[in-house]
Amino acid sequence: MSVSNENSVKDVETKSALKENGTSPRSRDNGESVNNSRAVCRVCKRLYREPKILPCLHTFCADCIRQLEPFSVSTINGKALLPENEFIRDHVPFTVLCPECDSEVDLPTSGADGLTTDHLALDEVFMETLLNEKCVVCDLCSEGDAGKRCEVCCVNLCEFCSQAHRRQKRTSSHSIQSLEDLKAQGRLSRPVLCALHPGQELRLFCEPCDAPVCLECAATFHREHRCGPAREVVHRHGDRLRELVAGGLRPRLATLEQSLRRVELSQEELGVRADALAAEVRAFARGYAGAVEAHCRGLLRRLEELRLQRRNQLHLQGAQLRQAMTDAAGAADFAERLLTCGTDAEILAAKAVTLRRLTQVVETGYNPSPAAVAPDDGSSICFVPFEGAGEVDGYPVVGVIHTKTVDPSKCTIQGEAGVQLGREGQKCEFTLVCRDASGEQMGKGGDAVLVSIVHKEKKDCTVEASIVDNNNGSYCVSYTPAVPGPYSVWVCVKAQHVKGSPFVLTVKRKFRRHRGMFHCCSFCSSGGAKEARCACPGTMPGGFQGCGHGHKGHPGQPHWSCCGSLVEASECLVRAVGTVPGSQLRTVEL
Repeated sequence: MSVSNENSVKDVETKSALKENGTSPRSRDNGESVNNSRAVCRVCKRLYREPKILPCLHTFCADCIRQLEPFSVSTINGKALLPENEFIRDHVPFTVLCPECDSEVDLPTSGADGLTTDHLALDEVFMETLLNEKCVVCDLCSEGDAGKRCEVCCVNLCEFCSQAHRRQKRTSSHSIQSLEDLKAQGRLSRPVLCALHPGQELRLFCEPCDAPVCLECAATFHREHRCGPAREVVHRHGDRLRELVAGGLRPRLATLEQSLRRVELSQEELGVRADALAAEVRAFARGYAGAVEAHCRGLLRRLEELRLQRRNQLHLQGAQLRQAMTDAAGAADFAERLLTCGTDAEILAAKAVTLRRLTQVVETGYNPSPAAVAPDDGSSICFVPFEGAGEVDGYPVVGVIHTKTVDPSKCTIQGEAGVQLGREGQKCEFTLVCRDASGEQMGKGGDAVLVSIVHKEKKDCTVEASIVDNNNGSYCVSYTPAVPGPYSVWVCVKAQHVKGSPFVLTVKRKFRRHRGMFHCCSFCSSGGAKEARCACPGTMPGGFQGCGHGHKGHPGQPHWSCCGSLVEASECLVRAVGTVPGSQLRTVEL
């Protein structure tokens, strides 16, 4: 169908689309019961009016989105811009919380108008209106009751206009169906029209702009761009959405469900464990009277505090998993419904926001492995019945509840010099003190402690560390580095770094003592022996092999004969037998 021949039909489609958007007086906004929940906004509880898709793939009316309170706004010169008027609200980007999933979503600078329109929701509104209204007005004559619908033009027709529609040459081949049959099918599609050219359907897709366009837009604004029919490119973009759903979200949903089951099972085990401990505490306390009974009540209060603390941690973990499942399921359901029920233009119109959301959920969503979920089933809580617990009302009592969970982030190193500075060939030591979440030292040993010392420049150079368990929560660690240089020291408890780990260890080379003498010159120190040598660059004529005052190369002050160093209290500079920095002439034998 040519552009000129389509204009009259497109005018009718525009009027029909306005009715479907809820602007028609026949739209139901009076709060009547609606059978299809997909046609109702979750905020205003009415049929959608200008539905917009948030970046989290939840749909709301544009007016409902405009009324959301900003969660955060942009700043200029350090001052926050509060969207108190419509102009600032429509021109300053800000963040809102989604009423459905409480996710932080960024609105464009144009506000709700810049969001993608949910054409699937418009189809649901139109179907709901069609099912609940007893009669539908003909879209062509606006007089007779419509009983049929043209599937090509997407207009409702009365009997007279239906016959006229069949007689026209350019519309004689169109498929016309009964509205009752379409109601029974439960699905109606309508054309997606261009916002710049009313009456023009979005039948093309601009690859550079990544957006569906109409014929007039392609001929004007996208003249230099590569545009193709939507039906030819929709499969390529739809395959990407299907790949994310089938390869990323559906397996993730299964993993999240498994993790949630582990959390729920741990909650049950925690309750059973706490109840068992409570029974044990009560059985032990029944043998006492007075003060012992008061001590029993104190023990139960402590146990309940631990139970609530652990239960709250598991509840928070479960809430995170449920939210991740909700996000993944919502994104997957929306994408699948878009691919299943949407037309080519509808899929391409919502493709960008859907792809962004699916990618966000797949790449950055909360996705812990089942093995790492809910490790605490209450086994770290124990009751020690015969440990002294002080006095209650002057009576000595026994029985203490312990929590034996080590917190790697609270563990400390005593003797930090042992993990920071070392000397080649010398034994270095430090002490690891394991502590619980409150910072108190653990009263027992047996924790999984790992110490790894690796040379930073020579990855194959490692140092073996010896770990001695003191059975009181502390561990003595010793090692002897054989190669100088920088090292990385990992100190881990339960496969987690302790506070400050990894440490940077610097190992200095072994201290070298001088093997010569500290003299003014070899002539004086040897009593004038010609064979006396010195490591300094000084020379003497007459067959002398050493240095002498006032002669060439003499440093002019006392120095070591073995390496030429001018500092008496220093390390020998000889790197190898018979050599010194800057000179390879001589060793000293005086």
